[in-house]
Amino acid sequence: MARKQGSDTEAADGLEFQDSVSTLLERRGVTRREFMKFCTAMSAALALPPAFAPRIARALDEVKRPTLVWLEFQSCTGDTEALLRASNPTVAEIVLDILSIDYAETIMAAAGHLAEANLDKVVKEEKGSYIAVVEGSIPMKEDGIYCCIAGRTALDRAREVCGGAFATLAVGTCASYGGIPAAAPNPTGAVGVKVAVPSATVVNLPGCPLNADNLTATVVHFLLFKKLPATDGLGRPLFAYGKRIHDNCERRPHFDAGQYVEAWGDQAHRHGHCLYKMGCKGPETFHNCPTQRYNDKTSWPVAAGHGCAGCSQPMFWDSMTPLYKRLPNVPGFGIEATADKIGLGLAVGTAAAFGVHGVLSAFRRGDDSEGAKED
Repeated sequence: MARKQGSDTEAADGLEFQDSVSTLLERRGVTRREFMKFCTAMSAALALPPAFAPRIARALDEVKRPTLVWLEFQSCTGDTEALLRASNPTVAEIVLDILSIDYAETIMAAAGHLAEANLDKVVKEEKGSYIAVVEGSIPMKEDGIYCCIAGRTALDRAREVCGGAFATLAVGTCASYGGIPAAAPNPTGAVGVKVAVPSATVVNLPGCPLNADNLTATVVHFLLFKKLPATDGLGRPLFAYGKRIHDNCERRPHFDAGQYVEAWGDQAHRHGHCLYKMGCKGPETFHNCPTQRYNDKTSWPVAAGHGCAGCSQPMFWDSMTPLYKRLPNVPGFGIEATADKIGLGLAVGTAAAFGVHGVLSAFRRGDDSEGAKED
């Protein structure tokens, strides 16, 4: 299992660990087969070939789990709920084995001064070597008085904790970009972590809620490659947010064929046709929902018959609403014009439109790659 190190702790790029992941999994009755199944799922989440699963297993065998603190600010706790319902791995494996979570208000047994003292200890004694996770937006107006924990503002706490962390994972759209609390008129001045703490190293994992597999995969990526994943210009890991919903949607063939749902419950809806006319924001949204899905890969909104709300995009509540009104214009191709004309049999014009669409999509992906950075 874990190789014996020359010291009690091991540092990887400044991040210290304490206990071997696979050793702890074994102690908790997780079989090697279950462990390899988890590694295979992580390779898929990271958009890596299945052959990487043994490499992930070796990496987890040889490293020791990082310390993590989870901060809760202006949120609905939906991302914590998503984590609690994760089945690959189970929340017990995430909390007790893969990550050493030393502070998380929603699930920790400690409370009050004892809980805050534990957080202060991590920040003081493990500065630069722990991972911070932030859920919820951070209010900036009136010096941040609209969100306080233990007598301190979320803004003050975030600057201290995120500023001293090796890396900060902003989970959910609120922590990433402000989310619904930041929607107009934004009375509290809510912002995402990177705006509140510009000096922090932040990886954004937006979504309402976060897909817990993307969080776990981000941590596994670090344990495997000893660095944070490449991100796009909005700070999102390319493995999870590098392609549009529209590009991988199972209803895409119906879009290409001009087969659209015109009313909820109509025959086209029952047959699984494209939801673009019903307000689906898939053509404008970057996320791996169609491939990663939710609830143990059971389903996702579009598969369940509801259009994408664009929740992983910045300021989606202002820019993507009304939710049931189709997008007026999608950059890159004339979707507004072609959506109405496809059904009229304009095959030549349609083919040309989708040809241009494919080329421009490739250019956009190229732009994202150029803008990617290695933290």
